[in-house]
Amino acid sequence: MRELSYEKALSFAEEKHRGQRRIGGEPYIVHPVAVAKTVEEWGYGDMYRVTALFHDLLEDTDATEAEILELSNSEVLDAVRLLTKPKPCNMQEYVSKIKKNKLAFVVKTADRLHNLKSAFCTDEDFRRRYIRETKRYFLDFSPEIAKAVDALSKSLND
Repeated sequence: MRELSYEKALSFAEEKHRGQRRIGGEPYIVHPVAVAKTVEEWGYGDMYRVTALFHDLLEDTDATEAEILELSNSEVLDAVRLLTKPKPCNMQEYVSKIKKNKLAFVVKTADRLHNLKSAFCTDEDFRRRYIRETKRYFLDFSPEIAKAVDALSKSLND
């Protein structure tokens, strides 16, 4: 299997996400980097870190599957495909497929966790929708997700 280069993957992700911003205004690349850092903190190696960097590329940029494969391997590409929400999206099916692929599952868990922790800057309507979606589809991914949902829920005016 090809040796993965986190640095090359980061450079590619930075290039592809250049000019994009998160809802809070920070550069978009902060998100995939944070997801990669989380999977690293959980003890996962470069394949997981690279997948984390690439997880939104097909959905949010003009990156191609061929480019992703060139910089990674077929396992990373398969996970990125699974993490890319189809349009229209049947969430039940989307989540079910992710749960069957450990690489996609770990990255999606870290992705959802980071999104929950950074959603405090969003409006209340968005937070309510995101909490509902998380409770319905992602709560069983990790105890950390349940804690992040509780924290975000406390930010709402009930």
